[in-house]
Amino acid sequence: MRLILLLLMFIGIVMGPQLWVWWVFRQYRQHRDDLPGTGGELARHLLNRFGLQQVRVEPTPLGDHYNPETKVVGLTPQYYSGKSLTAAVIAAHEVGHALQDHEGYALLKDRTHLIKFAQKAEKAGSYLMLGIPVLAGIARIPAVGLAVLVAAMATMSISAMVHLITLPVEWNASFRRALPILREGGYLAPPDLYGAKRILTAAALTYLASSLFSLVNLWRWIRLVRR
Repeated sequence: MRLILLLLMFIGIVMGPQLWVWWVFRQYRQHRDDLPGTGGELARHLLNRFGLQQVRVEPTPLGDHYNPETKVVGLTPQYYSGKSLTAAVIAAHEVGHALQDHEGYALLKDRTHLIKFAQKAEKAGSYLMLGIPVLAGIARIPAVGLAVLVAAMATMSISAMVHLITLPVEWNASFRRALPILREGGYLAPPDLYGAKRILTAAALTYLASSLFSLVNLWRWIRLVRR
């Protein structure tokens, strides 16, 4: 029974927010002739408005994002070329990250550095978890299993930190930057602001779910080490 409850909790944390995001985005992705431009055009306009001409806007299949190293706002083709409320909101959100970078937002810098470190740590952890058991089989060291668990826990800890820092970074880009820009600049009609809030809230929930999942996963590893 306990295992079933944990499985249901896992499905709820991981799948629930994803399904909600799909549903909300689907509601507002219809083509809108009344919008003045595509998501890519809005992103370019906003970047120019705030003096960020050096930041490029490009279509990408890798997901909507802002890269602080290459100074590129990447939008998936459906949002880069699409004229929908979702496209406009996503474009404004990614511009929000570019503004964070331009203004030296500390948490964005911390996340960028931590992601690099996490990528290296994950590789090292993978090598350790693959290599230590082989060495243990040769040397017959009984504590190897514990060493593997500790290595895995350390890797999970870094991943959890990335997710925890990501949440306030995304929230700031959405509700402290993108939404005020869209509202105060008159880019969206008042009835569309409700939809914009729903889109941004749904997206934020996915980051919250990722943070909770990483903490649950870390807790699981800690329990294994303590046994």
